[in-house]
Amino acid sequence: MPEQTTHMPNEIFSWQGRIDSAERGDTRRIHQIARSLTTETPETLAGSAVLMGFCCDEGVRRNHGRVGARQAPDHVRRAMAGLPAHQLQQLFDAGDISCSGEHLEQAQMQLANRISELLNASARLAVIGGGHEIAYGSYLGLDRHLQETGQTGTVLVLNLDAHFDLRTSRPGSSGTPFDQIFEHAAQQSRPVRYCCLGVSTLSNTPALFERARELDVAYLEDRHMQESQLSQVKQFLATQLQDVSHVYLTIDMDVLPGWQAPGVSAPAAYGVSLPVIEALVDMARASGKLRLLDVAEINPTYDRDNLTAKTAARLLWRYLQPA
Repeated sequence: MPEQTTHMPNEIFSWQGRIDSAERGDTRRIHQIARSLTTETPETLAGSAVLMGFCCDEGVRRNHGRVGARQAPDHVRRAMAGLPAHQLQQLFDAGDISCSGEHLEQAQMQLANRISELLNASARLAVIGGGHEIAYGSYLGLDRHLQETGQTGTVLVLNLDAHFDLRTSRPGSSGTPFDQIFEHAAQQSRPVRYCCLGVSTLSNTPALFERARELDVAYLEDRHMQESQLSQVKQFLATQLQDVSHVYLTIDMDVLPGWQAPGVSAPAAYGVSLPVIEALVDMARASGKLRLLDVAEINPTYDRDNLTAKTAARLLWRYLQPA
């Protein structure tokens, strides 16, 4: 069986971009503060912004979607490179976990191992997918971190997504990660809740809505999450955040309208606007409970003017800025 590989950014990606050194004031851009994590020891990461990628779309292939998301991490890095750093003083790039062939499960386990290592070092971590099969590996990494550091309490899995991704078929795919999370949590007697915001009625069968009810999933449909309804949406999320100890936030870019995020496997005809998505990210972050964030389903093959990658970069930038 082929081994999964981790590549460091200095081997395949060079952070570069515009330099405004002739201008007055703080002109630093992300590419000027990014550095490879290979030179760092875990002790130096406390509170540091760390970025890594998950180069995989095997789950999308298994789910009969449009493949291409495995190419996303470097496209998002390029979109981030020219953004002004503002308060961010340093960004560590931990490289990528790559899926070899059809060996999705091995790649998810390696992703989980790397995430737990970085969280154990107190990194402020964001992961770029890859298909939404990233969610199962991300959750396993957070769960391992919590167990290894002796932390207890309920984990809220907060998914901004047009799809429940609660399919019960196996092997796992981009359509099964949250059902797999429930399965793992039950096996390990871990308290977990699932909240899915942005659900499209037209992207989920009645069977998936029934599965969501069986699992007591909290959700809002996209038609109830427009900007005019933001105050109600924020109240709903505040309730979900209230009685949990830890939050894992995952953003499937297909939650956004297709014109805002065309480069995904399943573009949304309706979707939830970026101002609403940003407000929810800000709320999760302000709760003090957000432990891990990832973005998924960016497909450069179908992107237009790198708009989807730029939107993902904006969300990541917002999360990685110091509080």
